[in-house]
Amino acid sequence: MSVFQKGAKALITGGASGIGLAVAELCVKSGMAVSIVDFNKETLGLAEKNLKGDVKFVHADVSQEQDWKNIKDTVKDVDFLMLNAGVGGQGTWGDGQYFQKILSTNLFGVINGLNTYVPSFKARADDAAPGAIVITGSKQGITNPPGNPAYNASKAAVKTLAEHLSWDLKDKKGVSVHLIVPGWTFTGLSGNSPSSSTPKPEKPPGAWTASQVCSYMQTKISSNTFYIICPDNDVSETTDKKRILWTAGDIVNGRPPLTRWRDEYKSEAEEWMDKTTV
Repeated sequence: MSVFQKGAKALITGGASGIGLAVAELCVKSGMAVSIVDFNKETLGLAEKNLKGDVKFVHADVSQEQDWKNIKDTVKDVDFLMLNAGVGGQGTWGDGQYFQKILSTNLFGVINGLNTYVPSFKARADDAAPGAIVITGSKQGITNPPGNPAYNASKAAVKTLAEHLSWDLKDKKGVSVHLIVPGWTFTGLSGNSPSSSTPKPEKPPGAWTASQVCSYMQTKISSNTFYIICPDNDVSETTDKKRILWTAGDIVNGRPPLTRWRDEYKSEAEEWMDKTTV
């Protein structure tokens, strides 16, 4: 039996646009009661205008514990929890605001959400309807490309949290945990702003749509896959696996970090990628 079923209750952070909105649309089509949490009032208003069904719209800052207390007062318990809210941004060492902004939302937005709702998942009866917790990660939190340390660190930490949660709930009947790791997706973070005042760019050929990511996620949840590593039109599942293995090889083989981007290792990395089969 799927968690996406009539009468089930869903809560999605960052649900007013992008992948979160696509998942909210799936939940509505499945007959679920959906609560969308978002900080952006404009996109929240657009979602409220366009998404019809049993839907609540909650304006909140997921980085704030008090806001989660208010969310919990509004939405007591859920069957499907997707902690998807995230922000991007660029900065460097010495820029405390850059680190604070990204870690507050991307990391503590997840921590606060888990602390708010995991106890109720633990308390579910064994014969209750299926439950699922989905956390949105990033390939940058796994392969760690240079250039955005705060974002990469936030997503690496989210991966660790999801893995621990999966372990802690492994004996809980009917509850599954999943880490969704999108590929290149045409969302607001990649230029596709839902704002009515922003010109709509054309989707790059290499990117997936948010709906494609949602469909892929649904399939993987149905097969109880924890690591939902999404490909896109440029990067295949095989390429993702090779990049992850090469990154792990930096530790195993005693290389310096981030060798895939170091000039002195470039030829070796490319040759290894070409010859290795996974």
